[in-house]
Amino acid sequence: MQTNTSQPTAGITIVTGGASGIGLAVVQLLAKLGRRVLVLDHSADNIAAAQKNLTQWGELIAYEQMDITQEALIAPLLARYHTATEPIVGLVNSAGFGRDIAFLDTDSAMVRAIFEVNVLGAFNLSREVARLMKDSGGGAIVHVASVSGLIGNKGRSAYGPSKAALVNLTQIMSNELAEYGIRVNCICPGPIETPLAMSVHSDAVQNIWKNAVPQRRYGQPEEVAQAIAFFLNPQTSSYVTGQILSVDGGFISAGIESARSVA
Repeated sequence: MQTNTSQPTAGITIVTGGASGIGLAVVQLLAKLGRRVLVLDHSADNIAAAQKNLTQWGELIAYEQMDITQEALIAPLLARYHTATEPIVGLVNSAGFGRDIAFLDTDSAMVRAIFEVNVLGAFNLSREVARLMKDSGGGAIVHVASVSGLIGNKGRSAYGPSKAALVNLTQIMSNELAEYGIRVNCICPGPIETPLAMSVHSDAVQNIWKNAVPQRRYGQPEEVAQAIAFFLNPQTSSYVTGQILSVDGGFISAGIESARSVA
């Protein structure tokens, strides 16, 4: 029996939201593994901080300040990096944001803003990257969704549906793109100790999450990055596509134990 592991690894992996949080942890891990990375981030301050902290891998990492909702900018940017000798072989859609707002207090402007980044930004970038991968031997795309895209967490009436869209998009893309050697998978983090999460999660909210997670703690960005790296590497996941993996300390599967702990 022959295993197809011909999908390329030598090339560039793009990480959106790559200058902070989970995205930054992914960039650091990939650089440690010797992979070239293109960081896309909308924040000049975050990029400057990332460059300062990742100087030891400077030759492997390129940075571009970019708003991924600007569709017209995507193809020209990719054309500057994708070459025959160093194609784009990976994409991690980590950029995104959310708000904890009750359904009755959520307006359509907030829903549009969240979907513009979380869904359309990932959709448009994935489409353009997949067009390049189709002609250069394939690759791997990983969407970073959320456990809030799998179940109905309170306060996530805009954020949750945006992440649920990424889950379904993963399944559709994996179905359509498999024939081109492109694998598409999805990570659904639970509560992760990122600067953004810590800035919006009060002590009370943190306690609720910790009580609902069987491991009784927040995850670390590096733990999510390890799962993403697994999906990116054809040596470890060449026959894995269309999968939705929760990295959540057991939150999704907790059932009555979780419900009892927050009752």
